[in-house]
Amino acid sequence: MAYKVVLVAAARPNFMKIAPLIHSMRAHFPQMTPILVHTGQHYDPNMSQTFFDQLEIPKPDINLEIGKGTHAQQTGQTMIAFEQFLSEVCPDAVVVVGDVNATLACSLVAAKQGVLVAHVEAGLRSFDRTMPEEINRLATDAISDILYTPSPDASEQLRKEGVPEERIVFVGNIMIDTLFAQRERASALTVAQDLGLTARFGLVTLHRPSNVDHPETFTGIMEALSQISQELPLVFPVHPRTEKILNALDLDLSQIRRISPLGYLEMLNLTAQAQVVLTDSGGLQEETTALGVPCVTIRENTERPITITEGTNRLAGTSKIGVLTAYQAAQQPKQGRIPQFWDGQTARRINQHLFDTLQARGSRL
Repeated sequence: MAYKVVLVAAARPNFMKIAPLIHSMRAHFPQMTPILVHTGQHYDPNMSQTFFDQLEIPKPDINLEIGKGTHAQQTGQTMIAFEQFLSEVCPDAVVVVGDVNATLACSLVAAKQGVLVAHVEAGLRSFDRTMPEEINRLATDAISDILYTPSPDASEQLRKEGVPEERIVFVGNIMIDTLFAQRERASALTVAQDLGLTARFGLVTLHRPSNVDHPETFTGIMEALSQISQELPLVFPVHPRTEKILNALDLDLSQIRRISPLGYLEMLNLTAQAQVVLTDSGGLQEETTALGVPCVTIRENTERPITITEGTNRLAGTSKIGVLTAYQAAQQPKQGRIPQFWDGQTARRINQHLFDTLQARGSRL
């Protein structure tokens, strides 16, 4: 029996999670037909198409072309467009990943249509409900039929929330599948040399509204980074929303090398070589742990605590002194280890469980 599986992607982190699922499905599970939906949240070529090309993701079966907007606008417009698409396709399952607005919107629509919903990266919690992503995580996990968790602590969190054991499946970290698959290609690039970076440099990324949309907070962070750059060259691929705010502030950032957003392979190349990564990205916390690279997370909390307890990550907070203190601590690298099931085989575990589940349920057709 054949099964139609809809895979939803919206933003750059989603693409890195969807790619191994598609490749594994095509290579090992011919009974499942992947149908790729791109909601269009990241529509800029540097934020979307480059990732599709580098990760060899096939052209989406449909692009909902939602684009930018408020959280309510993106969620509502995605639900309307996805509902129509789902009614036409009648899939056997919908797989959503991560915690963006499309994750919640598409899981809501699928659940209301009685379609099996599987959430990849379930159980992650920052315990900060001022973060839109946290609301998306909580709501998506509440309505999904299968919760694929990246780490034991995520599984345990779901149990604390009263989720039945049969809905929780520990599979490992899907992001690491992509990292391992692309690491050799990335290492062959000469990004650092092309940028004129020395043997020692730090990598910076900042994009979260809680950091960049508050001038006082953002100014303190950038002052800390400017001070760090006096002793360690920093390269900063600047997110479009961050660039707009940087240009509005009167800051001396002459020692920080600001560049345009990079593709996945270029970013992985720099991450692997960096002396330290200073970031507010969830994905980079995981990738640096897998690579053994010191990471300073510029946030008050993290939904990926395993990168701290087992990995190379340190939580800095968002104050100037907090960033500087964490950076100094990172000069003495932690002896981290790669967590269980961060082994490049997560997609195959997910697809095997999903296939077995669909066989037990039977096709909707």
